[in-house]
Amino acid sequence: MALRTLESLGSLAGARVIVRCDLNVPLKDGVITDDGRVRASLPTLNALINQGARLVVCSHLGRPDGAPDPKYSLEPVAQRLSELLGKPVAFARDTVGESAHDAVASLEDGDVAVIENLRFNAGETAKDDATRAAFAAELAALGDVLVSDGFGVVHRKQASVYELAQQIPSAAGLLIEQELDVLDRLTENPERPYTVVLGGSKVSDKLGVIEHLLPRVDRLLVGGGMMFTFLAAEGHKVGSSLLEADQLDTVRRYIATARERGVELVLPVDAVVAASFSADAEHVVADATALEDTPFGASGLGLDIGPATSAQFAEHIRTSTTVFWNGPMGVFEMPAFEAGTRAIAEALTEVTGLSVVGGGDSAAAVRQLGFADSQFGHISTGGGASLEFLEGKKLPGLEVLGWQ
Repeated sequence: MALRTLESLGSLAGARVIVRCDLNVPLKDGVITDDGRVRASLPTLNALINQGARLVVCSHLGRPDGAPDPKYSLEPVAQRLSELLGKPVAFARDTVGESAHDAVASLEDGDVAVIENLRFNAGETAKDDATRAAFAAELAALGDVLVSDGFGVVHRKQASVYELAQQIPSAAGLLIEQELDVLDRLTENPERPYTVVLGGSKVSDKLGVIEHLLPRVDRLLVGGGMMFTFLAAEGHKVGSSLLEADQLDTVRRYIATARERGVELVLPVDAVVAASFSADAEHVVADATALEDTPFGASGLGLDIGPATSAQFAEHIRTSTTVFWNGPMGVFEMPAFEAGTRAIAEALTEVTGLSVVGGGDSAAAVRQLGFADSQFGHISTGGGASLEFLEGKKLPGLEVLGWQ
């Protein structure tokens, strides 16, 4: 059975459409610091507005533990949505209570309301199926159909993502369609050469992705904190750098598998080693095979790939037709250790084929470093969901929409 799309719902003029978005944006002092996910929801919302639907937009934000918490309110998101849509957006101060029902009752064709953070209700993320189903039933009373468009949560069995889609007619929005199209191109017959760039702090977070993609890629570039476990697996000392000793055997197996399959596994040739984990720490560039041969000795810790590695990785990326990148190359939040991540992002903007930034920290990094979304083929809105898809896992929020 194929994914149900907007067309499957027929005409939605005058219908109350619950739109499950992923508006889980970073906030600082009540101000949105990255509105990428809000902007990503616009194509679906505008398509529904143009049909004359009455939109009930819902999302989670943060982890408020099943009770109202003002710092996790969606009100700033509703305000930003109003600015981006160029029209008023009503805001309900509860999820399924009096305020939500009043807001929905006052909607005219083409109007939009945002209800408060779904996770203010414990039923949204409850482990018990019946508890989630009960909350989904309360949500269902607010609408006639569900358009599920929060790709960042489709790997989670949550009330608004899974049970609600079972209780009222449901279909995927345009964002989920787009995400699946891109991910399909990364796993089924990708255009070659195909390069995957993995970073981030831990190898253990990427085990499934490496396992699933190794048979499919031409090159695998490894940076970020996880590179030190790979270097240690090859017998090199890594000082006080992040090291997952319990993953060394697994990494050795990946290295052997890559060799057997003819996959070019590219590890850093140098790294930026610092005296401590701080923005103003003294730091030097060291050869990847001699990370302890610095003034800091065994106490030094690697916080970024080095310039030679950056240049080498960038060349591999530029000469590829398909590139998927997930995970920063270093501690990009600190200016002294952002160069490696910046070099990767820059190279991705020069790919003539498909360049994909895999959501999460990678998406945050490219925006923080001043790149525009339009410079890349695609920036995923779902870090965890993207990775689980690329691991070959079944995602409940997609299966309930007919995806096989």
